[in-house]
Amino acid sequence: MIRKAEVYLFNKKAGLLTENEHGYTFQYDNDYLQWEDAIPISQLLPLTDDAYKDRFLFPFFDGLIPEGWLLEIAAENWKLDSRDRMGLLLACCKDCIGAASIYNISDEEKS
Repeated sequence: MIRKAEVYLFNKKAGLLTENEHGYTFQYDNDYLQWEDAIPISQLLPLTDDAYKDRFLFPFFDGLIPEGWLLEIAAENWKLDSRDRMGLLLACCKDCIGAASIYNISDEEKS
């Protein structure tokens, strides 16, 4: 299964996060890279045309997911496993505290 999310920073589309059977990929949006005020979403993910790949969810995104009792409530309400980091990110991080927002690209939007 492939899951995708648009990543916004300060309400501007910054990139695309993808999860597949091999792990995670984050790619900055070309329009974002051309924007004169573009800043990296994280110091560990500096601005580049290259895609970032990892077997595990990048720490920046993992840090957006609630912890403790909030994680328990989110996992219970959305019937998600607390180890399903991408599922939790997609369910909980549309309107995060701070500058970043994560929007699920559903199957209907992909076609």
